[in-house]
This record gives sequence, C-alpha cells and structure tokens, in this order.
Amino acid sequence: MDPAHPESEYLLEAADIVMTGGLVIIPTETVYGIAANANNKKTLERLSNLKKRPKDNPFSLHIDSKEAVEKFAQDIPVAAYKLMDKFWPGPLTLVLRSKNGGTLGIRLPDSLIAQKVIADSGVAVVCPSANISGSPAPVNFQEAIKDLDGLVDFAIDAGPTTLKKESSVVDATVWPIRILREGAIGKDDIENVANKKTVLFVCTGNSCRSVMAKELLEKSLKNKKRFDVEVLSAGIMMGGSFGATDETRQLLKSEGIDVLRHRSVGVNKDVIRKSDIILAMEHFHEQRLLQMVPEAKNRVFLLKEFAKIKDNSLDIEDPIGMDEVFYQETFDIIKEAIQRISEII
Repeated sequence: MDPAHPESEYLLEAADIVMTGGLVIIPTETVYGIAANANNKKTLERLSNLKKRPKDNPFSLHIDSKEAVEKFAQDIPVAAYKLMDKFWPGPLTLVLRSKNGGTLGIRLPDSLIAQKVIADSGVAVVCPSANISGSPAPVNFQEAIKDLDGLVDFAIDAGPTTLKKESSVVDATVWPIRILREGAIGKDDIENVANKKTVLFVCTGNSCRSVMAKELLEKSLKNKKRFDVEVLSAGIMMGGSFGATDETRQLLKSEGIDVLRHRSVGVNKDVIRKSDIILAMEHFHEQRLLQMVPEAKNRVFLLKEFAKIKDNSLDIEDPIGMDEVFYQETFDIIKEAIQRISEII
C-alpha cells in the first residue's frame, strides 16, 4: 500500500477487524505495530500471549488526533501540552494520568494509514510493536511478518518506516519530566521543549495591545540573554490575518522594533493549554479564555495587574479608533507592566 495514498477499502476492512476484536499489523513512522481494540479483554490477552509479554505490562494507546487525548487522560500538565504541540503527530509517547486514576502511555503517530485505521475503527486502539518481546522492533513489513505470519488477522505492507526507530517515551506525570526511553527524539530536544516557559498575550484583534506586549517582552528578554522563554500573542476575535496598526508600528519603531511582518492570529485551546502564563488586556478576554479552557484558571492574569499605574479599572482599554495620545498612554501602561514581568519571569 502507498503510505501517502492508501486505498480506503482496505483501511476500512482493517478498521472493522480491529473493532471486532482482531489483530492487524499496521505501519507507523517509527516501527510496524499490531493494532488492537483496547476495550476487548480477550483481544488484549491474545495480544499479550502472541508477543509473549507479561499481562501486567500495559500497552500504549494510539490516537488519530491531538483532541482525542482528552478522552483518555486527565490533569494533563502544561509541559505535556508543550511536547504535544512540538512533536505530535510524531515519535513521542507520553505517560499521562488516566481517567481511572492510574497512568497510561499515549501517542499520535505521524502515519496516514495508522491514523485512518484508528479513526475508522471507532474504538480505543493499542498498537505495540509487531514483534515478540525482546526481539528488535520491525522497521519493514518483512521483519514484522517474520514471526507473526498466521498469528494476526490482517496485515498492511507500506514499505520501510520513515524513522526506523521506536518512539521516545516520556513520563509527564512527574516534574521534572522523566525520559523513560530515548528513541527517535533526543533527550536534549525533549527537555528543551518541556522546560521552556511560554508567555501568551491576548487582546481582541491581535493588532495592537498584545503585539506591543509581545514585542517589548521579547526585546527585554533578548537584552537579558534569556532564550528559555517563548513569547506569543493572539486575539480572541481574530477574523482574518491583519498586520499591526499604523500607531502600533510607530510606537514600537521608537523602541527599535520592526513589526511590519506581524500577522494577527486567533487564540485557540492548544496555545492556551501550552502557556505557562497568560496575560489578558481586559476582563472579558480573561473570561473568554477561561470559557475555552477552565483548567487554565491559575495561569490567566490581567496584564495591568503588573503595572504601577492604579486607577478604577484593571482593563487596558482598546486604542483602536482612538487618537495618538490614547495610543501613547496605552503603550506606556503596557511597557511598565512588561518591565516588571521581565524581572519576575
């Protein structure tokens, strides 16, 4: 089967076999695996016996989309979302808290065939490597079928795998994260992503206030030679890709910052979940963020809380449509808050 253009009729046949309790050899980008229905106890027992693997050694789940992780895991830490954002789909297995209070391994493979079989099966799918325990994990179909011919119900040959190496396994239920197996992704790459702080600024359209805040903080951190912080900005009502306003460009230009290439982006659940600190301009931004991701409550603040300027409101009001004096006042408040943020982050 062509891994880039797989025939849907065979994928549906494979998915149906998985759903009804059969075992199917499928390719992923790392190694070949055996897909099986995670909810079928007899299937899991058959799979354990086939692989000669202890029954108390659980299999990792494979999913077809990032969103699916919420079905199976709970209390997912920010570090795990950072790793998902960077390496999924891809060769990373994360150990997370399961819905039943235990732990589980979970991965989103970067393989169209694997994703479609999982999605079309309509069930939770485990997919351990297609080998007898203790043998090398198979990186092509011939290796996968060598010891399993006649022991599985269906098998898909899509040629050699892309990476030819097993996934890296990371325990994200502890902090610092613990690397249980260094596979296709190196230890340094994993730790750099997990340990890097992410700061997100949010306004309405992502064309003025959040742009000012992001650029000022990036400049301050660069001056401090701080390269362990990722700074992002987004808008809650972003309806298109717009540049920064003329007034914003001029104010930042006075600080030696060029934002001609800025294009507005909308905030989404993924960026909220991976951010360590989220700084909103107004109360209604804060409320909208918490509606989207309630568990971010302890990470969302109003930016003006960090400014020395005190008045009757903690909102930094939208300067769109206002005069240059109002823009300058807005900029000054944001700049003062950023100075304090850069000191404490």
